[in-house]
Amino acid sequence: MKLTRISISLLVTVALIYVLNRGWNFGSPIPPLGKFLDPFGGFWQNAETKTRPDEILNLAGLREEVIIYYDSLLIPHVFAKNDDDLHLAQGYVTAANRLWQMEFQTHAAAGRISELIGDAALDFDRRQRRLGMVYAAENAVKAMEANPIAANMVNSYTQGINQYIQSLTYKDLPLEYKLLDYWPENWSPLKCGLLLKNMALTLNSGDKDLEMTNALKLFGKPIIDLVWPDNENVGDPIVDNAGNWNFKPITLDSLPLALPDELVTVKPLEKSPPDVGSNNWAVSGTKTQTGAPILCNDPHLSLSLPSIWYVIHLQAPGVNVMGASLPGAPTVISGFNDSIAWGVTNAQRDLVDWYKIEFKDKSKREYKSDNTWKPARQVVEKFTIKGGNDFYDTITFTHHGPVLFDDTYHGDSEMKYFSMRWIAHDPSEEIITFYKLNRAKNHDQYMDALNHYASPAQNFAFASVRGDIAMRIQGRYPVRRKEEGKYILDGTLTRTEWQAFIPNEQNVMYKNPARGFVSSANQYPVDSTYPYYINATSYEAYRNRRINKLLSEMTDITPRDMMELQFDNYNLKAEESLPVFMRYLDTTAFTPAQANAYKILSSWDYENTADSQGASYYEAWWDALFPLIWDEIKNSKVELDNPTTYTTIRLIKEKPDLLFFDRVETPEKETAREVIQQAFASGVDTIEKWKTEKKKDPRWADYKDTFIGHLLRGLPAFSYHIQHGGNHDIVNASSRTHGPSWRMVVSLEKTGVRAWGVYPGGQSGNPGSPFYNNMLLTWANGNHYSFQFNANPNQYKSGVATLTLKPKTP
Repeated sequence: MKLTRISISLLVTVALIYVLNRGWNFGSPIPPLGKFLDPFGGFWQNAETKTRPDEILNLAGLREEVIIYYDSLLIPHVFAKNDDDLHLAQGYVTAANRLWQMEFQTHAAAGRISELIGDAALDFDRRQRRLGMVYAAENAVKAMEANPIAANMVNSYTQGINQYIQSLTYKDLPLEYKLLDYWPENWSPLKCGLLLKNMALTLNSGDKDLEMTNALKLFGKPIIDLVWPDNENVGDPIVDNAGNWNFKPITLDSLPLALPDELVTVKPLEKSPPDVGSNNWAVSGTKTQTGAPILCNDPHLSLSLPSIWYVIHLQAPGVNVMGASLPGAPTVISGFNDSIAWGVTNAQRDLVDWYKIEFKDKSKREYKSDNTWKPARQVVEKFTIKGGNDFYDTITFTHHGPVLFDDTYHGDSEMKYFSMRWIAHDPSEEIITFYKLNRAKNHDQYMDALNHYASPAQNFAFASVRGDIAMRIQGRYPVRRKEEGKYILDGTLTRTEWQAFIPNEQNVMYKNPARGFVSSANQYPVDSTYPYYINATSYEAYRNRRINKLLSEMTDITPRDMMELQFDNYNLKAEESLPVFMRYLDTTAFTPAQANAYKILSSWDYENTADSQGASYYEAWWDALFPLIWDEIKNSKVELDNPTTYTTIRLIKEKPDLLFFDRVETPEKETAREVIQQAFASGVDTIEKWKTEKKKDPRWADYKDTFIGHLLRGLPAFSYHIQHGGNHDIVNASSRTHGPSWRMVVSLEKTGVRAWGVYPGGQSGNPGSPFYNNMLLTWANGNHYSFQFNANPNQYKSGVATLTLKPKTP
């Protein structure tokens, strides 16, 4: 009996050791619980306090000592004696605070998430590889390697990251590695390239070629021009320089459209939501209280934790720069130094074209080009799947780029193939742009830095201590014939391909305009006298007009005024549409709930503040109205693109009898009046259901429910619901999951540059750190932190901790 009990105990012990020291997957991955719960090495070790010990570390590759002072926000102020050490130290401290985020994002860019979570991510991974993300990053690395400055910078940064990785034991691993049960791999310059190309994918991969091809065939050119115009002609363009484009543009022979004979039934790429935009502006010293220019920037991106940005101060001979960096890439991306400041918004331009390809046979080894058969390049991609068998996918490349859809991946038939021409696939050296911007002293050096920039196309606002302000819309833009790139192109004809690029000096730009400010908010870029054809998925119509109106009216501007403008909640869209909507309502037939809604809307001041109920009723009404109007698009058997908000409201005002207002599923013939009335009833019902469920009145902050989620969407404990005003189409462009990912205000004063900033999160990527989310409430309340920015290291000795890095002796 005793032997039996001992045997059973031994078996149980062995079983527990086996169970607790391996990961499991029952729909969601479960880490090895033995290691994960171990108090000496598991997740308990990820708990941190606000204080950190000072450290002295020896790192290989350093030439001289580097001192890093972490201030009260955990912002590192890095003081080095040469560029190589500066970038090595930047890599080290960024990895120390954001390693898992850096690696996860580059795994996503490279199509490798299946390695971490299993076959649920396989379709996503295949899409990333078929988009040519690794191909684009490899081309970026080639450009970096060809430039000694870029090569040294990226190699030093990579070395710093790897020094940190190699110092880790299991207890030191970021929490997410323990949860997903894997180890970080060594960093490489390719990962830097992947990170930059992933940002290009977010900002500059939008197109609607497939949808517009279908719309043209279904509705004809007059409807296209009415419902999907290239330019909505609303408000000021980013640069209004009418009649002053003093250069000879490149011209191309006209080319007739050559559309496919049939409708396109493949599903296009998922697009970034219209919330992905941004604001930036710079005001001249003639409009400020101090007489110094002020520059502001707030990029609008997906709100996530760890935060997209990592604030850092870099100081070495020839450089003293601070601002937002991208974890995984050296330099500061949006920031300031002791002479200039710059900020970026998305330029929106269409830099993706789709070519219909004719293959010789099903093998797809040859394709037609000008009546000859060219060899295609085929790449076999291996996908390692956690807990499953490896998967192999063959991706075909033409000289245009990768073939995304085919008979093995989301293709509607083996006879329809489309090859993607995307500017981000080309070699480029954006990293040199930011290297030079970080060190620039004046407008000429800003212009020189931007000459290296290709993708993603951005609106670069500029201001300097010398008093200059400027805007340049920089990217590598193909010269297009009118409407070229708006529809699918014939891939069998080389004359349909990109023939030339707009020279840098002919890009849209200006300096020190008479109005005393420059600004961009993703609106149409330039006045009608600019000689090149411009197209995009859409342009913004409301934020830019609100910003320009207020900047035009303001004088004696202070940094506080600019912070308040970044947090402006005025709903210009509602001001221009709600009175029209209200006139269409029949108040005599209201239910009590509808009468209450009408009363609230009638007294609403168009401010989307956190406490507003009018904002909630308006949004519910609009969310019901838009799909009722465009039901032809929603219910179409082929993909079509939704018209913009501005065009929809314009058509309600100007063409209330337009055929699109007639609902397809009803026998009656509706006009705008009937659809608006139906949408009002539906919107009120939505609010009433919400009130019943939540048991409270529909305050805007509660109804909108801004949510900042962890990058691993299944981790609600590390995500947050935020009380916040604003919305898309509003200067404070905070919707439910998108919004200002970084707010910066810089006063370029001759006595010393002053700067303020904030973002929705914290400097640490560790959910167990008090610096993971410590800026959230400050951001939500529209406040900023005053940044410590000084070239004297003695100013920083009272912060959280000091890290000294010394060269490692052999």
